[in-house]
Amino acid sequence: MNILVMVIFLIIGVIIGYLLRYLYAKRSFASIEMQAKKILEEAKKLSEEEIKKAKQEARYIIEKERAELERSNREHRQELLAWERKIRAKEEAIDRKYEIIDKRTKELYEKENKIKQEYLKLEEEKKLLLQQQEKQRQILERISGLSQEEAKKILLQSLEEDVKNEFAVKLKKYEEEFKETVDKKAKEILVTAMQRIASEVAIDNTTTIISIPDDLKGRIIGREGRNIRVFEQLTGVDVIVDDTPETLVISSFDPVRREIAKIAMERLIQDSRIHPARVEEIVNKTKAEFEEHVKKIGEDLAMEVGVFGLDPYILKLLGKLKFRTSYGQNQLQHTKEVALIAGAIAGELGADINFCKRAGLLHDIGKAVSHEVEGAHHQISADIARKYGESEKMINAILSHHEGIVEPKSLEAFILAAADAISASRPGARQDTVEHYVKRIEKIEQIAKSFKGVENAYAIYAGRELRVLVDAEKINDSQISILARDISKKIEEEVDYPGQIKVVVIREVRVEDYAR
Repeated sequence: MNILVMVIFLIIGVIIGYLLRYLYAKRSFASIEMQAKKILEEAKKLSEEEIKKAKQEARYIIEKERAELERSNREHRQELLAWERKIRAKEEAIDRKYEIIDKRTKELYEKENKIKQEYLKLEEEKKLLLQQQEKQRQILERISGLSQEEAKKILLQSLEEDVKNEFAVKLKKYEEEFKETVDKKAKEILVTAMQRIASEVAIDNTTTIISIPDDLKGRIIGREGRNIRVFEQLTGVDVIVDDTPETLVISSFDPVRREIAKIAMERLIQDSRIHPARVEEIVNKTKAEFEEHVKKIGEDLAMEVGVFGLDPYILKLLGKLKFRTSYGQNQLQHTKEVALIAGAIAGELGADINFCKRAGLLHDIGKAVSHEVEGAHHQISADIARKYGESEKMINAILSHHEGIVEPKSLEAFILAAADAISASRPGARQDTVEHYVKRIEKIEQIAKSFKGVENAYAIYAGRELRVLVDAEKINDSQISILARDISKKIEEEVDYPGQIKVVVIREVRVEDYAR
């Protein structure tokens, strides 16, 4: 009985335990379910915020893209409108040209018909003339007793001398007219080419002045002059250090050496660590960098002129021309100017523009090495050009760019010679003509001012044009043409100048009144 009761209690205890565990599990599940709901609600809220934010960003991006698209469309519409305007303008120009062509065609047809009618009329007159000539011949033969051949021979002998004289007079007249026309056209082409080219003129000397603090002069000289002695030996220049405040002078007839010495000295001054080893290091480094520097100068010049495919050695020689002068004229500027002028003249005459520009760059290339190689600079230039694969036509152009040395064999060779002469002789190009050029300008202006009624005069376009302002009360409209001719004649008589000078007389009348 006790055992049965214990078993029953045990069973009841187990059942109660399962019930308690079930109730606890149910309560835990409810708690977990509430947490899950809370998490789901928070996730839903967060997702809704992210979706809202994403929609806002998407709306902003769409609006921005729409605005950009509208702006792009506006620009495209403007471009299309501009193109349409250009096309319409071109169409109108073409229509006008067609109208002109149609008009000229009609005029030509009319002229052709007139010529045909006149030709038929002349044929009829010719027949009548032949008939009359035949009658006259028969009469003359009967009267003179000479045959037609005998009369013709006598007549030709009598006319031969007259024809020769008349032909000689007319030939001389035509030669003079042709020479005048050719000279005028040549001057127009040369002046047009010269006016399209503007370049500065650089004049080099034999010394270079460098600013240097006075406290560094002693270091530059060094103990017993060893620093300056090493510098002079390495660079091949003379360095002058005197009592002039903050000044050091580098002297050399070789502009390349002087430029290398100038760069090296400036670096030494900046470095301030001056001793023989340092001097040698900086000078050698400067020399190495200088080679690349001159090559870059040559490349820039070739690119500016529009000549491509030159050998790197040629480009380096072109760069060295920056440090060469001829009669005070910088060779690099001269070379650039000759190339551009030759190209401009070639364009006017229908010649090979690229060939003329290339010839302009190469024509004086020998001056970059003339101190190293024996011979005339044009021969050295031609040898270098031949060595680097230039054509015989180019060689001839280089050799013949100075008159009287080699005969030019092409139109481009003549153009190169003309461009070289223009660059060398243009006002201010060379040192020995600057002073004469200024005096000539002053003389031209003074000649104009010496005439009665002239208020002022200005020489413009490097002296190729003279603007004369006159007093409207002293000079009337009929007198200004006479004044222009008189000024021109006096300039021709008293002034030596290249080319021609255009004289423009300006008479201005102003009338003022006031409405009160």
